Amino acid sequence: MREIINIQVGQAGNQVGESFWESILLEHGLDKSGQYHGDNPQQLDHLDVYFTEIEGYRRFVPRSIQVDLESGVCNRLRSGPLGGLFRPDTFINGENGAGNNFAKGHYTEGAELVDSILEVLRKQVEQCEALQGFQLLHSLGGGSGSGLGSLLLAKLREEAPDRMLATFSVFPSPKVSDTVVEPYNTVLSLHQLVDNTDMTICVDNEALYDVTHRLNPQSQPEFHQLNRLIAQVMTGVSTTFRFPGQLNGDMRKMAMNLIPFPRMHFLTPRVDE
Repeated sequence: MREIINIQVGQAGNQVGESFWESILLEHGLDKSGQYHGDNPQQLDHLDVYFTEIEGYRRFVPRSIQVDLESGVCNRLRSGPLGGLFRPDTFINGENGAGNNFAKGHYTEGAELVDSILEVLRKQVEQCEALQGFQLLHSLGGGSGSGLGSLLLAKLREEAPDRMLATFSVFPSPKVSDTVVEPYNTVLSLHQLVDNTDMTICVDNEALYDVTHRLNPQSQPEFHQLNRLIAQVMTGVSTTFRFPGQLNGDMRKMAMNLIPFPRMHFLTPRVDE
């Protein structure tokens, strides 16, 4: 099977990842512990792309690692509804955080953690028969998502130059967050996306905010609503990897059909009115 390993980095990456896995579980008939309760054999056909089966237990575990430079988000994920879904050794976190600082995520705190992350990734790769690539979920506005996320992309490109590297990158907006350094973090991480990824799906926080506000004008959009929208984009993009079909059967075919020139690999999802 053509496996994909998911990497979610930082607070935004892990919160979006949680919504993504909730959606994937529903589509494949799995409960929150990874047990199959579906009624359609097609749900199991390409399940190996994102899940590995624990032999003898008929239980499926995500091919995913959860990374942050502080423990809060990983602890919330462990103790949340999906806490029993992930392998315990796939949670990797620091203690000091990045403080919305690209340099701390890329050069100091993140650099100290990156070897541990790569070691866990190597173990995940060893469980794959024919790895097609990696997908990274992160925000470009935060210190961990931008700094550590871009550092991981550079390391992965060195370690696996012939594998596909795709990212779902959340671009910041003053409507959603008023952190003044978000534009700097974004600019500093963009050149890594240009140089090291094969496909970057750009998610605009302002567009998400506007869509959510249009659907419910009476209330202020909340992060969990924005995360669900991003998860819908991700499940839509990955549908052709996870179910039988003729078009875009893997990441490389999708990139070949959508990207005219290697460095022009920034794609924008659209929600039809």
